[in-house]
Amino acid sequence: MKRFRKILFVANSSKEDSQALARAVRFARANKAALTVVSVQREPERHMPDLQDVFRQYQKQRLEKLRRAVDAEGVRITLKTMTGIAFLEVIREVVAGKYDLLMKPAEGRGGLGRRLFGSTDWNLIRKCPCPVWIIKASKREKCLRILAAVDPAPRDKVNDDLNKRILSLATSLAREEQSRLHIVHAWSVPREAFLRSGRSRLTPNEVNCFARETRAAHKKWLHELVEKFDLAEIATKVHLLKGDPADVIAGLAKKTSADLVVMGTVARTGIQGFLIGNTAEKALRELNCSVLTVKPKGFATPVRPRRKAKSKKKRAGKKVA
Repeated sequence: MKRFRKILFVANSSKEDSQALARAVRFARANKAALTVVSVQREPERHMPDLQDVFRQYQKQRLEKLRRAVDAEGVRITLKTMTGIAFLEVIREVVAGKYDLLMKPAEGRGGLGRRLFGSTDWNLIRKCPCPVWIIKASKREKCLRILAAVDPAPRDKVNDDLNKRILSLATSLAREEQSRLHIVHAWSVPREAFLRSGRSRLTPNEVNCFARETRAAHKKWLHELVEKFDLAEIATKVHLLKGDPADVIAGLAKKTSADLVVMGTVARTGIQGFLIGNTAEKALRELNCSVLTVKPKGFATPVRPRRKAKSKKKRAGKKVA
């Protein structure tokens, strides 16, 4: 694969960490990438400053134990401990270290109405500039089935680039892990209910004709996107399904028992980094599997970099004559 050079893994302080780290190590080995494992501890209360060293030492011991729990042969692993708000410190590390990929165990377990993603997961999905892979606990070492959700729109260059990024990652992963790849695109007729209500003054045949033309256009766009990728060695099925994109993605992921969904997460909005889009958010809330989220080229995170420490000379101020 060799797509990524630097991977950052975020430990959750849970028993699923070792399983997720083992996957990150295998992925780093396949990419011949450097792997950094980080743990973020909240700052202690102001009236207990001495506890910071105690917490930091505990973090180091836990990360060392975590590293020993996996087979890291052939992978260079660096351990880091940080203090602060988890998602802020992680994103700052991604930016400062120029990481290609962020991997992290999901904070929840999912299933039966239980949440899969926690607040840190959501903030990373929304605001981290590099691809974010949130890993659901699983006994499987590889992804047997991967679902790539795309939305081809030839006249939208930003969206076109995002679709290519999604399929590039999905096909690379499917080839590396010998997975079955499902590619899905949801289409719909704009305001179809209104068109069929009679108020539009269109006949049912005219609306049906419009629906067929709309489907044909989306089919053409999807075909043109998919044919740009080499799928010769990948068991692939392409799905063109009518319906709400979020419902289609979540429904197909469940139907195919997808282990991983690869999808874009940023809406076309002027507020950089704050909105991931109603479709993406709704789909993610309904998923119960690992997700790899991708942002468009040029995405700028709203998280500000770490403040540089002031020098002693500046802190001292001007001398009084």
